[in-house]
Amino acid sequence: MYTLEEIDRILAKFAKLQNINREPANLYDPLDYMMAIGGKRIRPKLCLLACNLLREDLDKDVIFPAMALEVFHEFTLIHDDIMDRSDTRRGCPTVYKKWNEEIAILSGDAMSILSYKYLACAPKEILPQALDLFSTTALQVCEGQQYDMDFESLPFITMDDYLMMIGLKTAVLLACSAKMGALLGGAGAGTAQALYDFGYQLGIAFQITDDYLDTFGNEKVFGKKIGGDIVNNKKTWLLVECIRRASAAQKLELDRLMRMDGETCRDEKVGAVRELYVNLGVKAAAEQEILVWHRKAMAALAGAGIAPERLSQIKLFAEELIHREK
Repeated sequence: MYTLEEIDRILAKFAKLQNINREPANLYDPLDYMMAIGGKRIRPKLCLLACNLLREDLDKDVIFPAMALEVFHEFTLIHDDIMDRSDTRRGCPTVYKKWNEEIAILSGDAMSILSYKYLACAPKEILPQALDLFSTTALQVCEGQQYDMDFESLPFITMDDYLMMIGLKTAVLLACSAKMGALLGGAGAGTAQALYDFGYQLGIAFQITDDYLDTFGNEKVFGKKIGGDIVNNKKTWLLVECIRRASAAQKLELDRLMRMDGETCRDEKVGAVRELYVNLGVKAAAEQEILVWHRKAMAALAGAGIAPERLSQIKLFAEELIHREK
């Protein structure tokens, strides 16, 4: 079996070799830029880890579909940064800041198409299933992003609303990654579903961690300005839980803060909301909630019917995902 470090090297080498370097430069350079400033490649890594539970070799017919997940994810980030008005991504200028919005939109579209080109390299016997899974997931991610934007204009949402939204926006792509790996490894339906469930539960834990880091992370490590979710009135786990715990007076104060302009009053707004989170115990509760969803993911993984001794690397991956700093 491959270690996490070996899978990292495989993906890094693949990304380097796939430098597009085509014309027109304004269409393709942003794609190369996004891949070069690369993130943690969580989704293709999960895909290859799941595949390696069932199959020893990781050839091109597996690596290309795995990287399709990363290319699709990068496409969503290009467009998300425009919608969220984010200046930096992984400590570097976002595509729309480095080029412009029009180029970013079109380059994102090209990346979406490229992801399907990579997916088409999957073995022909599982390609129909892979395409159905990938396309269904892609639509769900768009649905989740729309809910995320719709929720910004609402005074409050329930925790069920929040979990539905992040389930679509974030968790389904990790679930898809795990199940895609299972399909590529030749898994039966039961194992594939168990790995999908594992990826989904882990995705919820991942997103709550992301919410937490956006508010309480180290800006230099996190790679973008802390407090962006607060500035944009994003309905994060922390905000939803804060509203649930707040007294009538604290709700009025929170409402006042949310009405503040996030750009001109950024420091005041972020600082005051962070203080509320700490005082109401929301910060500590979020740390515990991440562990709850991690345990659910481990329970799903245990039901996959895979020998326990083969699970060490994918368990390590899950641990690193929830204890990260960026």
